[in-house]
Amino acid sequence: MTAARPLPDAAESDLVAAFLRAHPAWLAEHPELYRVLAPPRRVHGEALTDHMAAMLRAERAHASALIDAGRAAAGMAGRVQEAVLALMRAVDPADCISAELPGLLGIDAAALCAEEPLPGCHHLPPNTIGRLLDGRDVVFRAAATDARMADAGMAGSRTADALLLHAEAARLALHDALVRVPGAGAPMLLALASRDARVLDPAQGSGALGFLGRAAAAALGR
Repeated sequence: MTAARPLPDAAESDLVAAFLRAHPAWLAEHPELYRVLAPPRRVHGEALTDHMAAMLRAERAHASALIDAGRAAAGMAGRVQEAVLALMRAVDPADCISAELPGLLGIDAAALCAEEPLPGCHHLPPNTIGRLLDGRDVVFRAAATDARMADAGMAGSRTADALLLHAEAARLALHDALVRVPGAGAPMLLALASRDARVLDPAQGSGALGFLGRAAAAALGR
């Protein structure tokens, strides 16, 4: 919670009051500020009551967004648990990733990518994974613009990356998540693709997908 700042002096208060009188609709046009204001009392009349109602709506919207994010994260965690169980059972983890993980995670495509030729993997040029992950374990990307570029026949760098990562599923990768698969061998990652932003939403957090990457590494190392 933001710490309260000292009250402004009389000159500052006059400036604020003068600005609001000159721009009566300004506060209504910036509803996010209602969450940091103290609500007025109803006894001051209908106009201030309207402001109090706006503040309550802003607070309810914020609370609803937090609840939705929590539900989405819980949903992703549950889907990842099922995916990890499938990897544990799999005789061929690379085949499990491409064939079973899309259905279990609710996405359109999944691929294992590596910086050396390996059976069942998309082969990436050296240093590609380091460039894409940039030291992180999970990277969420929105690639709608690049997908439209691909439809138009233009080959931007993001479009080229999408083709390397997702191959024939590149046009489905309007949103994707790249997940590091740690290990001592060649750099590897999981490339998860979805047309639906809600399925691969960064608000769900990266913890569950990071665990999926480690589980894939364990399955491949058996």
